[in-house]
Amino acid sequence: MSRRTELWWVLLLAGAVTVAAIAGLRHGTPPPDVDYRTSAFLSGPRGSKALYEVLARLRFPVERRRAPLFELTRATARRPAVLLVLGPVIPLLPAELAQVARFAHTGGSVVAAAGGGGIARCAGWRPRHAPSPFLDDTIGVLPPRPGLGLPPVANVLEPVVAAEQQSKVDECRLLVPSARDTLLAARDGSPVALRLRYAGGGSIVLWADQGYFRNSAWREGSVPYFVAPLLTPAQPGLIVWDEYHQGFGEEVSLAATTLDWLVSTPGGWALLQLIGVLLVALAVAAVRFGPARPAVERRRRSPLEHLEALAAGLEGAAGVDTALQLTVAGLRRRLSRTGRERTPPGGERQWLAALELALPTPRGRAAVRRLERSVSEPGGVERVLAAAQAVEDVWEELRPRTTRDAS
Repeated sequence: MSRRTELWWVLLLAGAVTVAAIAGLRHGTPPPDVDYRTSAFLSGPRGSKALYEVLARLRFPVERRRAPLFELTRATARRPAVLLVLGPVIPLLPAELAQVARFAHTGGSVVAAAGGGGIARCAGWRPRHAPSPFLDDTIGVLPPRPGLGLPPVANVLEPVVAAEQQSKVDECRLLVPSARDTLLAARDGSPVALRLRYAGGGSIVLWADQGYFRNSAWREGSVPYFVAPLLTPAQPGLIVWDEYHQGFGEEVSLAATTLDWLVSTPGGWALLQLIGVLLVALAVAAVRFGPARPAVERRRRSPLEHLEALAAGLEGAAGVDTALQLTVAGLRRRLSRTGRERTPPGGERQWLAALELALPTPRGRAAVRRLERSVSEPGGVERVLAAAQAVEDVWEELRPRTTRDAS
């Protein structure tokens, strides 16, 4: 495949990916819906991230829990001191409610809003109306102290009737409070927020709805001054948000998230199809169909073949003497200190005679004599070949030899 063809393939793939991404963004992704979950991960008006960040900046240890509550009471370093279950969208299982009850009996503090996924009913209370994000807050409240302006709420708390009380699990029947405090009441006296204390030192704070825990309530008004002291533990400990029942389960890998996006969005499907087309094109380009193409074999000439060709050319041009002069001049230039010494016309024989006397070995002196004969005796192209071989022998004799000891 030529470079031009490869370049066109790359440009085509880049353009297709761009078109698929734009199409996926414009048509594949639905318009964002308002998320009504009271989660510490959400920064929208209905989320609870503002409360989480305020407590973190106040140097309270905070954490988002993304696992079920089956091991809530295990004695570990990460055992929470305060557990916030703020209007979860997934109800708690009976085993989890049993853990919450045991947690309250062993000194833990639980904050449950909008029923808390079954915690309020387990404690004997329930919101008067099911929490709905489409209802306006229309119930006024009585400030717990003068000058504290609090917004209205949507629901109030009421006791669970006896028939529903009998349907509770056995562990919930142990949730008999030793004391009850009304933290916030409506104008008609109905409780909005209750603190139920238990013999083991723990407590459960029930809120009729989760409006006071949303970001919109914490960004203005006096809600932070009223709610924050109710969340801080009596003893130093961890404040934990239950995010598992808000739909934020344990984290998944990046590969799983990417694969889910590829198979569940139009842009992902388009990208998978383009990758498939590219792989097919590469496979087709990589396989050669039919017999192998004939190729011209090119073999490099050996140095002797080059020399014979040069000699033949010089013979045809009557340049044997010129070749011999250039050969001797090249040897003298290689042996000179500067590499620029030139042999004057007719001075080759005197220089060769001096070189013969200067050589220390018989083999080297014999090579110089052969070179002298090639220069002085008549002949044809064989004189050039003999002179070249003699020059090579002289050079080999004058080169420093590498021995094993030297290496």
